[in-house]
Amino acid sequence: MNIAIIGATGRVGTRLIDEALRRGHRVTALARTASSLPAREGLITRDVDATDSQALAAALAGHDAAISTARFEQLKAPQVVGPVKAAGVARLLVVGGAGSLFVAPGTQLVDTPGFPAAYKGEALAGRDFLDALRGESDLDWTFLSPSALFEPGERTGRYRAGQDALLADAAGKSWISMEDYAIAMLDEIEKPAHPRQRFTVGY
Repeated sequence: MNIAIIGATGRVGTRLIDEALRRGHRVTALARTASSLPAREGLITRDVDATDSQALAAALAGHDAAISTARFEQLKAPQVVGPVKAAGVARLLVVGGAGSLFVAPGTQLVDTPGFPAAYKGEALAGRDFLDALRGESDLDWTFLSPSALFEPGERTGRYRAGQDALLADAAGKSWISMEDYAIAMLDEIEKPAHPRQRFTVGY
C-alpha cells in the first residue's frame, strides 16, 4: 500500500515508518523537515508544512491511507480532514491520546483530578478532534488511542485492544510501547476492524 504519514519525524511517526517499511509498504513521510530522515528503500520524504492545506492535499494525493501523528493543539481536525478529502485519500488514521478514554462511567481520564496540567490542553484538543471525526459521515476514519503511559520501548509484537475505556494490566499499569502501538496501527491498516471508530491498545 501507499501510506502517507503526517508528522513523520516525531517519535511515533518514525516508529510507524519502521513498521510500515518492515511490512513492505511504500511510505511518504510528510513533515517540515522530512528530508532530514535517512534514505531507505520504500521511503519518500516531502518537506511540507501541514498547516498549508493546499500543500498538504497535494502531498497526500495518490495514497491509499494517511496517518496523522500531529499534535492536536497544532493541527485541528478540519486542517487534516479537509486536505485528506481534497486529495481523495480513502482512509484517515489518527494517532490519538489517552485523555478521552473513560476510567469510569461518564468520566474521561482528562477530567480526573490527578490528570497532569501540562498535558491537559493537548488532551482536550484531542477529544475535540475525535468529536469532530465522529461527525464525519463520508470519511473512513479510525482514531487509535494509546494507553496512559506511551513511550519508546520494546517491540514485543503483542498488545490487546479495547474500545473507549482505558486499558490497564493486572498490576493496574496502563501502558503501551510506541513500537507495539505502531504494530496495532499497521494491523488496522492491513485488516480494517474499526471503521469510523475509536479504539485503544495496551498490555
